[in-house]
Amino acid sequence: MARIEHEGGNRTVEPREGGPTRHPSYEGVWRFTAAAVDVSVPQARHAVRDLLVRQGVPLHDEIMDGLLLIVSELVTNAVRHAALLSPEIAVEVAIGPEWIRVSVEDNHPYRPKALEADWGQTGGRGLLLVREIAQEAGGACDVEHTASGGKIIWAALPLAPMAPGPGAVSHEPVVTSPRTDPSAP
Repeated sequence: MARIEHEGGNRTVEPREGGPTRHPSYEGVWRFTAAAVDVSVPQARHAVRDLLVRQGVPLHDEIMDGLLLIVSELVTNAVRHAALLSPEIAVEVAIGPEWIRVSVEDNHPYRPKALEADWGQTGGRGLLLVREIAQEAGGACDVEHTASGGKIIWAALPLAPMAPGPGAVSHEPVVTSPRTDPSAP
C-alpha cells in the first residue's frame, strides 16, 4: 500500500452522568491508497485485517471473513475494470461503535450494478456477492459518484452478527455514505 491516512479515534463525549468518557479506542477512519494492479488485492485484504487486529476491533469471525471477502472483491473489481482510467485506488475503513464500513474508490466513471449474471460464466458476480454478504450480515452496500467523476463502492456491516432464527429482525445500518461529505477528497 502506498500511503495510509487516519482520522478520528479516542474522541471524548459527555455521558448522562456528566463526566467525560471515551468512545472505544478502535473507532476512526483509515484510508489506504495503492496502484490499481493485481498485487494490491491481497495487500489491501491484509492491510484491513491487520488494521482491525491492531485496533482491537471486537469483530466476530464470520463478520471478519465476510468483510475481508468484500475488500477482495471490491479491490479486484477496481483493478480489473477501472485501472485504465484510474491508476490509483483508495480503500477506506471507517469503524464506529457498532458497525464497520469499507469502501473502494476509483476514478473510472462506470458505475456497476449488481445484475443477475450468467451462472455458466466464471466471472461477473462480484458485486452480487458483496451485496449478499452485506445483507446477510444485516448491513448494506451501494455505489456512489465522486465529485471528480469516479465512484465509491461501499459496504457497511455490524460488528456483531444478527441473531439467527424466525424472530430475527433485519436492520439497515444508519451508515449511508463512506464520508459525511462525498465531494471531500
